[in-house]
Amino acid sequence: MADGADAIVVGRRRGEAARTPGTPRRLRADAPVAAVAAVFTLAQLVFVHPAMGLGWDEIVYTSQVTTHHPAAFFSAPRSRGVSLLVAPVASWSASTELLRVYLAVLSGLGLYLALRAWKGLFPARVLATAGGFFATLWVTLFYGPQAMPNYWVAIGALVTVGCFLRARRGHPGRGPLWGVAAGAALMALMRPTDAVWVTVPLLVLALALVLVRRHWPLLLALVGGLAVGGVEWMIEAYAWYGGVGERLSRASEIQGGLGWNLAVDDQMRSLGGRGLCRPCTGAMPHPVVTLWWTVLPFVAVLGVVVAVRARRAVTTLVPFACALTAAAPYLFMIGYAAPRFLQPAYALLALPVADALWHLARTGRGRWRPVAAPLVALALAGHLAVQFAVLVGTVNRNVESREDWARVADALHRLGVRPPCLLTGHESIPIGYYTGCSSGATGGNNENTTAAEIEDTARRIPVAAITGPGGTTPGYARDWTPHRITDLEIRVAPPG
Repeated sequence: MADGADAIVVGRRRGEAARTPGTPRRLRADAPVAAVAAVFTLAQLVFVHPAMGLGWDEIVYTSQVTTHHPAAFFSAPRSRGVSLLVAPVASWSASTELLRVYLAVLSGLGLYLALRAWKGLFPARVLATAGGFFATLWVTLFYGPQAMPNYWVAIGALVTVGCFLRARRGHPGRGPLWGVAAGAALMALMRPTDAVWVTVPLLVLALALVLVRRHWPLLLALVGGLAVGGVEWMIEAYAWYGGVGERLSRASEIQGGLGWNLAVDDQMRSLGGRGLCRPCTGAMPHPVVTLWWTVLPFVAVLGVVVAVRARRAVTTLVPFACALTAAAPYLFMIGYAAPRFLQPAYALLALPVADALWHLARTGRGRWRPVAAPLVALALAGHLAVQFAVLVGTVNRNVESREDWARVADALHRLGVRPPCLLTGHESIPIGYYTGCSSGATGGNNENTTAAEIEDTARRIPVAAITGPGGTTPGYARDWTPHRITDLEIRVAPPG
């Protein structure tokens, strides 16, 4: 017995010794991706001011879980994923700085895990380059530390597609299947409709595997993840709207009516730093700002060609196809634009783009191309300069606009409009949040009350109606005392 025990101990030590040399190699392979994620986190904290106040959509999502502000109206297209994401901080703290740091760290960790899902499918240098490309887009840096859903749909898309391909290749264990389910659930929790668009090619492939090989696990993991992530949204659809179809119809109405709408030019107009381009009018940004966007699909196609020639087409074609389906509704089915809508497509396209850049810069034998490599490096340097210039301008504009809301809130406090209170009219949701008031609208996308209800509320708590430049005072507030704050007309209801 003693001899047998000794043999077992010796065998374990030998096994540990045999595994030890591989551990540093694995760490070295993960180091580039970890470095990209760490730099991404730091860049957010440096360039996106942690004290920047919450934006309109952030207020809607965050106010659902706070105790220090009334919940803003939650419209049909939204999902509760972001509210759950920020709840660990926003549920007990009103500190915007703390929330920004929390989201920056979380987004860096998310990027690291998403890129790791592709380990073994692409070399470490390609994964690090793909992560670097996606992470240095101004839209990624700007929205990474914000309480918004699109970045997290992008992370979920990377995890889902990467784990799907690993599971399809027969990766040992059930880890990739759990990754498929988790990534799909994350996407559906954040934006259910986006999750469906991203996974269309995966669903087709999974069905093909069922038909050809009777292989069910991938399909079950994918559909199960989508169902788990989207169940809360579906429950709300039946509870508040009468069903999924009715909720989708209302969401389409709020978004201007989904259908054939060519929004490619709108997306290009938004690249100069416009958070929401609705209506999307005005001149195009400088060609230097939009150049990367027009070149992106061609470089991605080159990445596909490189993969086909190297006989690893599926690994690149699948994320390419998922990027196309993710982008399609925002390029061809909606009448306005926001650059954040395309974040999932950018994240997935980053992989073939990175592969193509390495192909351009190095030969198959690992030697740098004497002409192409410096040109690629120069192009990337110029691209970074443009992205950071747009980022700085975008941050500055948003800081100013959110400070304006805070100044209006201070003025309302001086007029006696203090919590509990109600604001209606122009930008009542963000101004209401900064004032500590509830917000109400008698029409439009955020309709949640009536004129009679507003008048009744005014008998009990302070109520103010806000009219923007060129707007018309609502009928119920025409006899209220008018005040001028910046370019807004504020009418405060007389005490009840």
